[in-house]
Amino acid sequence: MTSSTPLRNPGVHYPPPLIYVAGFVSGWLVHQRWPLPIAGPGSRVGEVVAGLCLGIWLVLMLWALRNFRRARTSMLPSRPAARLVTNGPYRITRNPMYVSLVALYLAVTLLLNSWWPVLFLPLVIFVMGFAVIRREEDYLAAAFPEEYAAYRRNVRRWL
Repeated sequence: MTSSTPLRNPGVHYPPPLIYVAGFVSGWLVHQRWPLPIAGPGSRVGEVVAGLCLGIWLVLMLWALRNFRRARTSMLPSRPAARLVTNGPYRITRNPMYVSLVALYLAVTLLLNSWWPVLFLPLVIFVMGFAVIRREEDYLAAAFPEEYAAYRRNVRRWL
């Protein structure tokens, strides 16, 4: 494929949530060997914050999915996009689904009560940026040049 050949899709051929799962499971496995709790026994703060994170995950994910559905375009990065979605949560962040997965990751981490998955989270975000988001952005820039350039100028990648 040459650089003049248009991209048919972002070229991400695996579900991006697997990167979050891999980071979390890695942290959980380290926790099994060297426990590093966030809160002491009997603390309910982690559960309350986990509940808030779950709420954030649910709202952002459902809102983003609804906007994709209304736009009649695929949310799967292995398929072509019919149009650029810039409304709803996409006015706040270019990646609300991935931001929501960070909230879910933190919720489950708090329920596990371990710092280890938190310590793996920067690596998860780095891999997402390099292996998924960069490919999606390159694809969208090629598929919707002017519209995506304007969108990138006005909306941050994360928050």
